Amino acid sequence: MANFLVETSARHVHLTREAVDTLFGKGHALTNKKDLSQPGQFACEEKVTVIGPKGSLKASILGPERGANQVELSLTDARTIGLAGVPVRESGDIAGSVGCVIEGPCGKIELTEGVIAAKRHIHMTTADAAVFGVKDKEIVGVKLNTARPLIFEDVVVRVSDSYALAMHIDTDESNAACAFGTVYGEIVK
Repeated sequence: MANFLVETSARHVHLTREAVDTLFGKGHALTNKKDLSQPGQFACEEKVTVIGPKGSLKASILGPERGANQVELSLTDARTIGLAGVPVRESGDIAGSVGCVIEGPCGKIELTEGVIAAKRHIHMTTADAAVFGVKDKEIVGVKLNTARPLIFEDVVVRVSDSYALAMHIDTDESNAACAFGTVYGEIVK
């Protein structure tokens, strides 16, 4: 069976144009620090503070700007800053989720919803999906061969020709599997 890269996605936020203006000043352009594996996506030089009832954490911003503000935390991050009930969902599915405050150097925004723990997922093209014998939104298991090998269940397959082949897990999942450095996974059914 073919393997694919497994990447750890640390805490980060996605911001709208309006949020960038509020947090960094009117007309501020996010600065590309590093291109990410998914085409057109990049980590920004700018950071924000995510504030909950019991504390705060610095978080990276991923660009480009989005249509909705979203904060992706591990469940440990959420618990650390006192956010209870953070749902595990696919990116973009924020309706009815938990809120928080995001602070930048020029201001703050209060989200009434938008905080999630991202559901583990595999990005792949239609050609990749054919190779792996899967389809968009299919739920699979993925085996990681690491110092603490395990099989992640409930992994959603996301198929689009705008993607590059890679699985994303959060820091809690990465730590549980000792998924440090370059790690590969394989689909198990």
